[in-house]
Amino acid sequence: MAPPAQSPDHSITKKRAYQNTKSSVAITGMGCISAAGTDTKSHWININKSTARCSPVPDWLFFTKLHYPVFAAPPEALSPTGRDLFESASPSLLSSTLSRTLNLAVSAVAEALNQAGIGLQYLRGKKVGIALGTTVGCTFNNEEFYEQWRRGLEPDLAPILHYLSGNLAQALHGILGTQGPSAVVTNACASGTDAIGLAKGWIASGACDLAVAGGADELSRIAYNGFAGLQLSDTEQCRPFDRHRKGLNLGEGAGLLVLEEEGQARERGITPLGWVRGYGSASDAWHPTAPHPEGRGLKCAFVQALADAGLSIQDVAMINAHGTGTKANDLAEANALSNLLPESCHVAIVSTKGMTGHTLGAAGGLEAVLTLLALRQGVTPGTHGYQSSDPQLPVNPIPQGISAPLPTRIGMSQSLAFGGGNAALVIEARP
Repeated sequence: MAPPAQSPDHSITKKRAYQNTKSSVAITGMGCISAAGTDTKSHWININKSTARCSPVPDWLFFTKLHYPVFAAPPEALSPTGRDLFESASPSLLSSTLSRTLNLAVSAVAEALNQAGIGLQYLRGKKVGIALGTTVGCTFNNEEFYEQWRRGLEPDLAPILHYLSGNLAQALHGILGTQGPSAVVTNACASGTDAIGLAKGWIASGACDLAVAGGADELSRIAYNGFAGLQLSDTEQCRPFDRHRKGLNLGEGAGLLVLEEEGQARERGITPLGWVRGYGSASDAWHPTAPHPEGRGLKCAFVQALADAGLSIQDVAMINAHGTGTKANDLAEANALSNLLPESCHVAIVSTKGMTGHTLGAAGGLEAVLTLLALRQGVTPGTHGYQSSDPQLPVNPIPQGISAPLPTRIGMSQSLAFGGGNAALVIEARP
């Protein structure tokens, strides 16, 4: 551990944070959908009540003989708010022709735009950046097509059409009728976090007027079998950081932020929900599917994000950890945080994957939204599934059923990915 440091003066902390506007970008809207809810309000309610929806794979998703439960979003991936946006923006297009991943993304962006006070007419007069993280997206749900095709049949082309519309950012531009920078980030499970970091840079550099950023991913049979084959899945509900954890549960969903320059937001009469203060990204290049045991890459990304924000760890009230529930991830992450956190720095550490499952490329976007929700409330719920401390872990999260007050409105959301990718965001909320 680092040497002890004096307890922070939070009045000074807040003053310094609010004055750091050089690289920070305003958040004016947020939206999400997952097994934990269809919007931000239902997410917050269900997380506080520990209402987890983890169940066997539903038949309407895909068939499997395996017994690893998942966190499935609602069967109708397009929420009522999302459908309203879709029908207003693209009345000639059928949502059924789009992938489930894209429908989830539309649901999240509709809520975020509504909260930001942004209508379609305003969007079409601006340069809009869209940066979306994803991993498998819709590109793995085409097995049935190829099986029938190889047998000489004439299968329905829907899976191929979904594949061709797999560029989420380009497809969302088409739905909204917008123009501007476009990027799909596929850095495994850090994709959503990296997408937000990328969009932050766009706004700070003036590359676009506003940006929609985050991640979206749907459950797929191939990804499900892949994690099972790697022996990373739990046959029970996942238990991040818990002594008895045995693996992760996959989930699906979308989490998106609307980012813009603060002055522009205020000209529209909008008060920011908060700010993306800092972003860091680093690779430890240790193993194709396992993090460095000491979290080397995560430590670099963490330090970069704080430096970008012009803050120190003493300013941070909470950390939304990656916390998948696998032995290797939780140990590496705990080791990294132990090395980064001074003994006198009482940061609330949580993982939200016990409520959403591991949503892969959507995780960083969804967890950024959940981090901002907690910071705005000034309190964070505990980690669903964490009940027994692991003596091998040098730090432990807030347990299930316990809430922790947050002395500042500054938090971090971090992601670890296959291939050694690591990313971290510093987020500040306006109460």
